[in-house]
Amino acid sequence: MASPSRQPEALLSWMEGLADSTRLRLLRLLERRELGVAELCDILQIPQSTASRHLKVLAEQGWVASRSHRTTNLYRMEIREADAAARRLWLLAREQTDGWATVRQDQLRLERLLARRQPTAESFFAGAAGEWDKLRAELYGTGFVQEALLSLLPREWVVADLGCGTGQLAARLAPHVARVVGVDASAAMLRAARRRAAGLANLELRQGRLEALPVEAAACDAALMVLVLTYVPEPGAALREMARILRPGGRAVVVDLLRHDRDEFRHRMGQQCLGWEPAELAGLLGAAGLAAAACRPLPPEPGAKGPALILASAVREPKSSVQPR
Repeated sequence: MASPSRQPEALLSWMEGLADSTRLRLLRLLERRELGVAELCDILQIPQSTASRHLKVLAEQGWVASRSHRTTNLYRMEIREADAAARRLWLLAREQTDGWATVRQDQLRLERLLARRQPTAESFFAGAAGEWDKLRAELYGTGFVQEALLSLLPREWVVADLGCGTGQLAARLAPHVARVVGVDASAAMLRAARRRAAGLANLELRQGRLEALPVEAAACDAALMVLVLTYVPEPGAALREMARILRPGGRAVVVDLLRHDRDEFRHRMGQQCLGWEPAELAGLLGAAGLAAAACRPLPPEPGAKGPALILASAVREPKSSVQPR
């Protein structure tokens, strides 16, 4: 920001920058788009020497910045945050030129130029469509997809991970919400979860059975049971507890095994049942005091050796019949 003694000079410099019709037209184009000199010449229909001369003035006065790209420079409007007076001056200049016929002509030529750019992207994706998922994973990995989805969670939420095991899911959730409460009956699992949770101040781990959760009534905005319910001797009681700890309107999510016939798998994994049919699980959620239950099978992932999974979600109604214990 200019010092008080330099403010008149700064103001005169800014006004000089805007006191030219070509520079005003350039700034209106560069306010929202990054463009090269040749593109600006095409739109404004001026010689390159003229465009370069005006861009040099605007750069010296702090109105535009540039970067090198291949064999050319790309320009964009850039007013420093500290220069609030310059920003106000520009907003006034833009308002006063909104109805200028020349600006409308410039806009039409800009749209034509951008339309010419489009086929390059369209051609790329037309050729890459069949391999796009593989190419994207090779270039960028896959973790960003889950991070983007987690970022949709409201930051103020309290989320319960019921049957949290070693805390993998709870630790993934913690950076995206206000607080995560993980509950598990296994002391060994919780020891592993505490090691994973080191440094996560908003992740709290508690030992307890899912049929009698050590969580206050209506304390959570969302609750998860992921690959847990088939281990519970009384799944209805666990779901009622899940509903109890949710606030009115809170969301419940269950991921578990779709009904299968692999009894040897159930015995080997120590599970209580062979999974759930969608209608069966929806009925259990409804009986627990949760509404709008939606259940659907999940496609098995490549290489997965266990039974297919089912995803269920439901909502605690504003006037739930679930009573605090």
